[in-house]
Amino acid sequence: MADLIIVNGNVWTGVRGAARAEALAITGERLTAVGTNDAIRALAGPDAKTIDARGRLVLPGLTDAHLHLIGGGLQLSRIDLRDAKDRADFVRRVADRAKTMRPGEWMLGGRWTVDSWADPPSPSKTWIDAVTGDTPVFLTRMDGHQALANGAALKLAGIDAKGPPDPQGGVIERDPKTGEPTGILKDDAMNLVQSHIPQPSSQERHEALRAAMAHLHRLGLTGVHDMSDPDDLPVYARARAEGTLTLRIHSFLQAPDWSKHYDTLAKYPRDDPWWRVAGFKGYMDGSLGSRTAFMREPFSDAAPDAKYPRGLLVDQADPFDEFQQQIIRADAAGLQLAVHAIGDEANHLILNAYEAVRRTNAPRDRRHRIEHAQHLLPDDVARFARLGVVASMQPLHKADDGRWAERALGPERSLTTYAFKSLLDAGAVLAFGSDWPVVSANPFDGIEAAVTGRTLDGRVWVPSQNITVEQALVAYTAGAAYASYRERDLGTLEIGKLADIVILSQNVFEVPPEHLSETRADVTIVGGRVVWSAGQ
Repeated sequence: MADLIIVNGNVWTGVRGAARAEALAITGERLTAVGTNDAIRALAGPDAKTIDARGRLVLPGLTDAHLHLIGGGLQLSRIDLRDAKDRADFVRRVADRAKTMRPGEWMLGGRWTVDSWADPPSPSKTWIDAVTGDTPVFLTRMDGHQALANGAALKLAGIDAKGPPDPQGGVIERDPKTGEPTGILKDDAMNLVQSHIPQPSSQERHEALRAAMAHLHRLGLTGVHDMSDPDDLPVYARARAEGTLTLRIHSFLQAPDWSKHYDTLAKYPRDDPWWRVAGFKGYMDGSLGSRTAFMREPFSDAAPDAKYPRGLLVDQADPFDEFQQQIIRADAAGLQLAVHAIGDEANHLILNAYEAVRRTNAPRDRRHRIEHAQHLLPDDVARFARLGVVASMQPLHKADDGRWAERALGPERSLTTYAFKSLLDAGAVLAFGSDWPVVSANPFDGIEAAVTGRTLDGRVWVPSQNITVEQALVAYTAGAAYASYRERDLGTLEIGKLADIVILSQNVFEVPPEHLSETRADVTIVGGRVVWSAGQ
């Protein structure tokens, strides 16, 4: 007999070709029936709870296939400059936050971007030094591959006109005449300051996890693929042991040297239904906005004297032959790999590495991933399907980048940017996520971006790569389940699968595409338990 039933629903099961159902029955943590209202009501036990969907759309629970869970939870309480309108607004917000800081406390957060401003300037420590004084400030750009540090933070890190030199895989931006650092640090250069920032305590991370889970449930998310720092893993282990996890977490341990962390991975579960550590996360390059994505040809707007006109490989991937050997070893250990690659040449190289894995190691069910896969060489699109590589992509980035990206790429390279349709047509698996806290974790923002190609300033960019609502939903459900080896338990609403379900405020198959982002989760259920209800 069912413990929970959902009736009067418009149930999209996610099963290809299946008719819509009316109702669902849940016993314990799993679905035990999918069918009509009458059939499901007949299965209700004497103490069963009933949710009346009132004709609303019912979907499999959504999974964000790429985010930073505890980082997102921490960002909820930090300064947010994502929507700063101009320099004056940027500085005012920093000044207001500085007034609330305790002596010696670091101002963190940021997630700023200036690319959408009318005349995008390069932020500088001169903007904020006068309003922050001795408070050390480290504010990351929205993509996390660039940061603005104030004079106090640079002093603590020993960065001044005399040095140090740029680290491998990073850039310390300097005044060309004086050599004085501007405060902008790119990719591996950010570590020079980050190493001086006190790390959040275990309890602070645990509280951030709780805040993050609550935030994501309100968006209809029941699972995530997390790019986890080493210090995050004990927090997840504690939450699992205490029974406080309400979100399914598929973790990739991100570390610059994988060889030091095999013992770490061995401590944690690989097959737990709530939390598992699948393998390693690595980095090939930086980001488009920071012009550190690694491209085959120079950026279209690269300055004649640009130090890295094609972007750069980060320290972990340079020299690449050594990184490829790390990849082959990790694959031989049975681990799943998720490697960040944004530039077209970075994607080409990591595809080469995955191809080398197939030649070198014994055959098995490999579902290695490329995280972002934003800019692709045309001949590489079909290689994703041929090599069985999952394209783990974040469609809201297209809406963000599309306001200015063509300046950096030119029209021809833009055609295989955010190549959702081309990848699907080639037979590749898409798994959609957000990269939260880089952008909003709301999956319906991402679905609207993938379906319409609309940028945040209202233009339409590269509509040839637009996909359907159903294709986008599959990327957030069945595609994400496949990308985590969970298709037997997740991704569709079928008997025997885990009861992860969301009831929506509007029918995303019927609303005008430009209104998809207005969709809200009215009810979110994980493992048969209601974890969010808009009516509560």
